[in-house]
Amino acid sequence: MPSTPDRGSSLLRALSNTGISITYCDLEFKVVWAENIPSAWSRHPVDGKQLTDFLPSGVANDLIRAKHDVVATGVSRKLEICIPAEGGSAWFAIWLDVDRTPEGEICGVMATAVDITDQKHREQTLRTLLREVAHRSKNLLAIIQSIATQTGRHAENVDGFLSRFRGRLQSLASTQDLVTSSNWRGASLMELIVGQVGRYTADPHRNIRIEGDQPYLNPNAALHIGLALHELAVNSVSYGALARPDGHVTITTQIQARPAVPALSIKWSEGISVSSRSVGQRRFGSVALERVVPAALNGSAKLELTDTKLTYSLLVPEGSYETE
Repeated sequence: MPSTPDRGSSLLRALSNTGISITYCDLEFKVVWAENIPSAWSRHPVDGKQLTDFLPSGVANDLIRAKHDVVATGVSRKLEICIPAEGGSAWFAIWLDVDRTPEGEICGVMATAVDITDQKHREQTLRTLLREVAHRSKNLLAIIQSIATQTGRHAENVDGFLSRFRGRLQSLASTQDLVTSSNWRGASLMELIVGQVGRYTADPHRNIRIEGDQPYLNPNAALHIGLALHELAVNSVSYGALARPDGHVTITTQIQARPAVPALSIKWSEGISVSSRSVGQRRFGSVALERVVPAALNGSAKLELTDTKLTYSLLVPEGSYETE
């Protein structure tokens, strides 16, 4: 009959395959024995050493104070410690328990440590993401508030306000989908144009002519340029080239120097079918194109109207885009 393996040695072998370590200290807090000590603590045996011999003084003193409390009260305690390590910091959850003699007297303290570094990194990443989401949400709400204020200021009645406001919210939502799908990197100018203008055309390939550079926009630039494209498209469907089945708009983009500072130039041009006086009324569309969008991007814009042509030029400084 085969002999039964020693349970203690089997448990110690299993312990070596985990991120769990055990340290037993006497009442002087000298290490009596230790198993599976993390390399972040010490690369050498710690038996017979004081905690201050191999742990940073601040961490060792925190553990010593906690062990004093455990010995004084007999109540187990949990704490977390952080130790400098290669490539950053190592975090450990520590459980402290007293060890008693058969007579019930406290004779030592057992410290069980679990490596929680990965968990801490995940928590830090989550906190960073939540802060980023909160920041971007505030920015988005500020944009919506501005749109609501300006739309209401230029609306003639409630129905007109709701119609225009819904359209602008849909524009923001469409761009936000692009930004979110890119993990908050932003959106390419090409897909932004197709998304914002293509929905108003029967045949985007025929009605939208895109020429020039196609950079990648950061989230703020994508949201505001998307809004500008929406306003231009809505105006074009009402008065301009997109009101005609065979009409087209031309969007020309170019990364240029001014003369030494790189900037993205976006130019929209199309033929219009009504007088410049009708198109040029100072409603929210023109306010957004000439003031709101360029101000949000620290850029400049110019809207030019004649009886037969509309041209909108937007200059976006470097920092709002990158070349793919």
